[in-house]
Amino acid sequence: MTKLEQLIAGILANESLIHAVVAGKQKVIVRPVAIRGERRYQFEDRTGRKITHRNLTPDETRTELSALLAGKFQQAQFYTRDADYHVLPGKILTKPATKKPLAQLSHDRPKHRILEEGRPCEFLIRLGIMRKDGSVIPARYDKFRQINRFVEMVDDVAAKPARIVDFGAGKSYLTFALYHYFRDVEITGVDENPDIVAFCNEVARDLKYDRLHFVAGDIAGFEAKNVDMVVALHACDTATDDALTKAVRWNAKVILCAPCCQHELAGQITSDVMKPLLKHGLTKERVAALVTDALRAQLLEVAGYSVQLLEFVETEHTPKNLLIRAVKRDSNPHRDRLLAEYRACRDAWGVTPRLEHLLGPSALC
Repeated sequence: MTKLEQLIAGILANESLIHAVVAGKQKVIVRPVAIRGERRYQFEDRTGRKITHRNLTPDETRTELSALLAGKFQQAQFYTRDADYHVLPGKILTKPATKKPLAQLSHDRPKHRILEEGRPCEFLIRLGIMRKDGSVIPARYDKFRQINRFVEMVDDVAAKPARIVDFGAGKSYLTFALYHYFRDVEITGVDENPDIVAFCNEVARDLKYDRLHFVAGDIAGFEAKNVDMVVALHACDTATDDALTKAVRWNAKVILCAPCCQHELAGQITSDVMKPLLKHGLTKERVAALVTDALRAQLLEVAGYSVQLLEFVETEHTPKNLLIRAVKRDSNPHRDRLLAEYRACRDAWGVTPRLEHLLGPSALC
């Protein structure tokens, strides 16, 4: 038995593996899971944009890892409770264990069972993302990953809401995903395109999603009561501000917003100190977009929300990958400080955001 084989056998025997990464032209990630009370190792194979999963026994895992490292894979990292091992051709480097969280063995953790490749899902099939056998159509894999990522973000923060409003729902992949996830919830999707609204209502009827419905109209003109969650994904430019204003006024518990085409402040923004950033159109546009979303996030904090700016999807798939996730706080003891920070940043860039105007003077008093 080689030193590498001895290392793999020892790690598996004492069940110390937290996770492993085997890399070459493709990548394989290995982590322990528990399936029906028995220890298994999940192999996540990543080839291009395709991801597949296999669950192997410890003996199968030892054989598979040895075969991978004897073949086209050039290196591997094994993170264990006792030490970290960097495997290179002909050598094994040992380092003190990094402080990584211990592996959670439950295979049925919510994030891994919401939408699984290989398990048929009615709305994904109906919307042309998945085949009837549960396999994801290759050309739709990015959308499948985006939907999963979105539902994970919801799962992180949201107790089951009674009512959700989705502004700028479009083809409503994520609206249907919310209904599939929460089930007994009332969801209204709002979009200006009546043809898309008609299509989505038809799909909802076909799937017997009785409490999911869509209406044609703009964000500013839509009214509702007792809304627990507001979603606005890629509402264009200041339509995002309309959606955020509605959410704040409705006192929504959760806001999920992915801004798009933030042009408003590009025409206002000015700063003597930051002139090198602003004299070129491309950098000015990017800076303006970042300032727009940072000030939006700050205003939501002033309004009593705990706010995170998150990467929605990887930048390799879309540059419009920022998501504002806001959760209503029970109290807001730092409001005065947050408001002072907002005003200082706003004035430093010489801008007046639309969201400030929409929320009105009471929001900034």
